[in-house]
Amino acid sequence: MCWPRQLRFLAKAIFVKLAYDDPKVLKNAVDPITLLMLRMAFALPFFAAIAWWSARGQPSLSKRDWRAVVVLGLMGYYLASLFDFWGLQYISAALERLILFLNPTLVVLISAVALRYRIRKRDVFALAMSYAGIALVFVHDLQFNPEKVLTGGALVLLSAVLYAGYLVGGGEMVKRIGGIRFAAYASIVSTVAIALHFFVVHPISVLMTQTPRVYWLSGWMAIISTVLPVIMLAVGMRRIGSSNTAMISSIGPISTIFMGAIFLGEPITALQLAGAALVLIGVLVISLKKN
Repeated sequence: MCWPRQLRFLAKAIFVKLAYDDPKVLKNAVDPITLLMLRMAFALPFFAAIAWWSARGQPSLSKRDWRAVVVLGLMGYYLASLFDFWGLQYISAALERLILFLNPTLVVLISAVALRYRIRKRDVFALAMSYAGIALVFVHDLQFNPEKVLTGGALVLLSAVLYAGYLVGGGEMVKRIGGIRFAAYASIVSTVAIALHFFVVHPISVLMTQTPRVYWLSGWMAIISTVLPVIMLAVGMRRIGSSNTAMISSIGPISTIFMGAIFLGEPITALQLAGAALVLIGVLVISLKKN
């Protein structure tokens, strides 16, 4: 198999699971913070260049803006990513992606409370269909290893809550300083936090002892599943708002189910396909609303 060509189509969860399952390393040799450190280290040069380019000719950020960037960067790309990587040690890539689909629900609820977003009947229907889809897949995985599924599910759910807060706050910051600039700054903040965390718990030698496969996976994950999505997400929030961006992006769970089967050998069952179909209906409802 030609890895570079195949990896272009992988989601972030697939990259992470492949790194955890590297047969050439000892069990648990690649922990979440190490993998997250490698991912952000590879992505940092891109974010630094994007931050410089997007700030040209723009006014400097106020202290208030910097505080918001720091808080949101820690929420969205440090804590949310850390809990997500941690949860992926226990659950399948398909279930992880579907749990993260709770982001739209959380974004809508937070927006309704904090920003007075009006929840419409079409939103309720779309969310109800998507919730039903998530429930089907969760029940499917729960019957095989309930302890791991509950632990991993709780960790990924916490990631979803944190990321929903980032989306709501990020939507406001995008209006203030621009989408690409905000995304680059927030990512740099999170990289610094991840590096500090890593060096507190590990010596630098841990980075030097990983297998070539882990480095390749981290590098591809940095570009395909970190830099490009962060920028596209920021542009999406600027164009259609944080709630619709989160909902439309939920098409990811469906593709992850099939990629998990292809690259990880995760089984696809009728229950999973039914759940994916319900999620797709919810996404289509939101898309038609926008059109």
